[in-house]
Amino acid sequence: MINVALLSKWHVHADDYARQANDNGQIMIKVVWDENVERGQEWAKKLAVPFEQDLKKVLTNPEIDAVIVDTPTNLHKEIIILSAENKKHIFTEKVLAFTVQDCKEIYEAVKKNNVKLMVSLPRLTENYYLYSQQVLNEGLLGKLTSIRCRLAHNGAVPLEGNPNGWLPKHFFNKEECGGGAFIDLGAHPIYLTNRLAGPVKAVTARLQPQSEDEVDVNSVAIIEYESGALGTIETGFLSSGSPFQLELYGTEGALLIEDDKIRLKSKQLGVGWITPETLPDALPLPMEQWVNSIIEGNVPTITDNDVQGLTLINQAAVRSHAQGRRVETAEIMTIKHKVKIRGEKC
Repeated sequence: MINVALLSKWHVHADDYARQANDNGQIMIKVVWDENVERGQEWAKKLAVPFEQDLKKVLTNPEIDAVIVDTPTNLHKEIIILSAENKKHIFTEKVLAFTVQDCKEIYEAVKKNNVKLMVSLPRLTENYYLYSQQVLNEGLLGKLTSIRCRLAHNGAVPLEGNPNGWLPKHFFNKEECGGGAFIDLGAHPIYLTNRLAGPVKAVTARLQPQSEDEVDVNSVAIIEYESGALGTIETGFLSSGSPFQLELYGTEGALLIEDDKIRLKSKQLGVGWITPETLPDALPLPMEQWVNSIIEGNVPTITDNDVQGLTLINQAAVRSHAQGRRVETAEIMTIKHKVKIRGEKC
């Protein structure tokens, strides 16, 4: 049994991870900590476990084996490294950190302390992604020339009595989040296209806010891959009824995915579109993979390359938007950052 501490209910997926933990026969939630004491106490009461206000007491408790981190993103580095140094395994929400350098420092601490870190990138376990990868691997599209992925919702569309929409107000706090739609919801198109299209050469992004002081709520990035393919990533918090779309185009065919509708056209399969009769079985969700890595020593399918590649695109996109230019990823990989302290603006 893995005894787990829940560290913060800040992220909108925190309840989901608590539910997944409770549904997993190998996990026992033992305690809640939250940087917001009132929120943490309420959550602990709901889960029928103790609340501990002192993070150090949680992390030094020998009965705690692991932590699930759903703090503000700007606290990830500090709290995850502290957790690793106290020999706690770590499950956390994307993104891992704001910079590639911070990601590297986190992974160094994880490796040094021999603990398991999992970042939740769940769409890499879905059957449509696995089918897309299979189609590419079998060469049914020929040479990949273009990839597009769109994921958007209406979370910032004003509602009666709530001008911010249904997303929590703190999701628009740039210091805590590091950005808006692109860094949060856009993460899914980013890590999917990274995995399917390969190493990235350059990024050109427009991260559109509703006003000068707000985070982006409607964003697009053009991605140049080392292979020569081009990618388009679209996301936003202002789209009602927008379907999830993943499109791959190549010299021999095309694969179009819109929600649960999948169509493939390939010169190698004859004329016209086909709908696959079967799809690959989905892989275990990130939390299950994390548990299996701790107990069985299994190697997760979600890797540190996936995690750091996600931060790399975000970091390049922020620079591209701020400077109004195309940014090569080689620029980002050579940047050295100061160690950030809690509360420092990123």
